[in-house]
Amino acid sequence: MSVLGVYGVEHASSLVYYGLHSMQHRGQEGCGMVSAEPSGEIHRHRGYGLVQEVFNEEKLSKLEGTMCLGHLLYTTAGGGRNTDNIEPRSFLHNTGSFAIAHNGNIVNAKQIRDYLESKGSLFQSNTNAELLAHLIKKEADEPRIFTIMEALDMLEGSFAFVIMTQNRLYACRDKYGIRPLAIGKLGDGYVVSSETCAFDVMGAEFLRDVEPGEIVTIDHNGLRSRKYSLKSEHNMCAMEYIYFARPDSDIDGCNVHAFRKESGRRLWREAPAEADIVVGVPDSSLSAAMGYAEESGLPYEMGLIKNKYIGRTFIQPSQALREKGVKMKLSAIRSIVEGKRIALIDDSIVRGTTSKRIVNMLREAGATEVHVRIVSPTMKYPCCYGVDTTSQDELISAKHSVEEVCKIIGADTLAFMSVKECLASSNGKCEKMCFACFDGIYPTPMTHDISEINKKK
Repeated sequence: MSVLGVYGVEHASSLVYYGLHSMQHRGQEGCGMVSAEPSGEIHRHRGYGLVQEVFNEEKLSKLEGTMCLGHLLYTTAGGGRNTDNIEPRSFLHNTGSFAIAHNGNIVNAKQIRDYLESKGSLFQSNTNAELLAHLIKKEADEPRIFTIMEALDMLEGSFAFVIMTQNRLYACRDKYGIRPLAIGKLGDGYVVSSETCAFDVMGAEFLRDVEPGEIVTIDHNGLRSRKYSLKSEHNMCAMEYIYFARPDSDIDGCNVHAFRKESGRRLWREAPAEADIVVGVPDSSLSAAMGYAEESGLPYEMGLIKNKYIGRTFIQPSQALREKGVKMKLSAIRSIVEGKRIALIDDSIVRGTTSKRIVNMLREAGATEVHVRIVSPTMKYPCCYGVDTTSQDELISAKHSVEEVCKIIGADTLAFMSVKECLASSNGKCEKMCFACFDGIYPTPMTHDISEINKKK
């Protein structure tokens, strides 16, 4: 998922369109936009499909206003295919209308939802945006910033929320710093985005990242910052660097391409392969493959070609679609791999089906040996922060040793990167990361006492 907000810029919805398009890799199931005019009138459009399928010139022209909020949908387990689950969610209230978009996952969402329903709240979706909307008190005599801060402090998990009211934006990041959120300057206005790659296409200048536990108010006064939580940590999700983010994005001061290339260098030192050429799995592994090749002195070759019109298989909503996607997505170049020992560099092994098909594909194209090298640790634990791996049953490395996984995927050898070297790939720019899916150490509480919510209410 990703969020994108624009404040104080003409044709805001068109800019959000281009920004969402540049982050299409973060969610391909659906997307939506909500715009606000100076009069306070709100316009919304959303639907299933890619950005260019959901929006056209006619629809964008109806999203009038100098403020606009956009969202890309990547459905995690339990989301369900329901148009109401496509954000941003918009809400009408006599104290003022507002809209919310969200990236991440709230660990204590069920407890909070159960509590709110017991007090009479009615939900139309499974979104965390709607959950936050119900938590925000609507008393007219209290400034909204304080009610938002109180609501955010009740949430445990990962999130980047952007809230749009009739005259301002609020950019909010979880106190653990698991999900990214950046602020850019665009003329006299501002942009808030899950990734900085959106700033380039929109013509915005990067200002800074929203800090963990921070809420930034954006309005005619510029930027104002408050901490909604006394506790804040930097635990950026390692998979943002390894897989999710675009190589040209900077996250918490660390460039994604530089991180991946350094991880490739370190992987060679940890797990050298006796090979003739290095081949990266497009697209997220190409930077790491370059680093592996440079450090090893082996030639880097484009042994796999990707159909650019096929989406990312890992974020497909079902295993059947993921498997079909692999067949359509990649092809081996026989003239390059035939008769060669291949060092195959990939970002991760989740279920193992994709890796098995790629290894088979290379062998069918004439590769004599395939040595698989993974620039992440073994994924053994479910993620509860927004990656769709909610059960260890889905994770091949949770049930099998490295040697067993090697046999299952049909590789000659297999090696994974260590947690230590993965963290070191930031070259000191990240002191900590969330490696929960690799080491089982979760930065947030995994249970939340409902009595604490009652006390805060």
